[in-house]
Amino acid sequence: MLKLYGFAVSNYYNMVKLALLEKGLPFEEVPFFAGQSPEALAISPRGKVPVLGVEQGFVNETSVILEYLEQTQSGKALLPIEPFQRAQVMALAKEIELYIELPARACYGEAFFGTPVPEAIKEKAKAELLQGFASLGQHAKFAPYVAGSSLSVADLYFLYSVDLACAVGKKLFDLDFLAGLPAAKSLLERLGQNPNVQRIAGDKDAAMPAFLAMVSARK
Repeated sequence: MLKLYGFAVSNYYNMVKLALLEKGLPFEEVPFFAGQSPEALAISPRGKVPVLGVEQGFVNETSVILEYLEQTQSGKALLPIEPFQRAQVMALAKEIELYIELPARACYGEAFFGTPVPEAIKEKAKAELLQGFASLGQHAKFAPYVAGSSLSVADLYFLYSVDLACAVGKKLFDLDFLAGLPAAKSLLERLGQNPNVQRIAGDKDAAMPAFLAMVSARK
């Protein structure tokens, strides 16, 4: 059986978890906070989550895990077969990761945990986020999903990156990054009604107190 290593508060972990659930694949969740211990590094070379445990060993990096699942497992397709369309989905996912998720992540400490972030970093993140959302508006189709008519890997990145980036925008900059993208806002609401998404949200809520306690203990 496939094993998913990580923790329910991680957005990247939840991208893979949603893919597994949407595909209807049996899997076991293995609590794993990673780190730099020899034991953790034996599973994850950079000490990060998620990691997928398979018969031959471990697969790390979210985008690689998602492609691996497409290539080796049955169930709902989350990537098109046709090469150009597949490239468009993967490009959208990468753009969301590089130009929305990563700039927002630089501000997570202050937005969610009360740890001040230098103004220069916040201003850089704000500029990059504005550009990132502008790019999303140009490239995404929202017809009704990010890349077209069906749920894809791009939607996994969208769902678990854009919501956090929007929270950063509201809390730190008093900005609504989706103000000019009503179709994107509607898609977030629609995805939130998906039973698998609701299951993941419930698991995240249940895990949050222990996660916050761990973060506080590490400060």
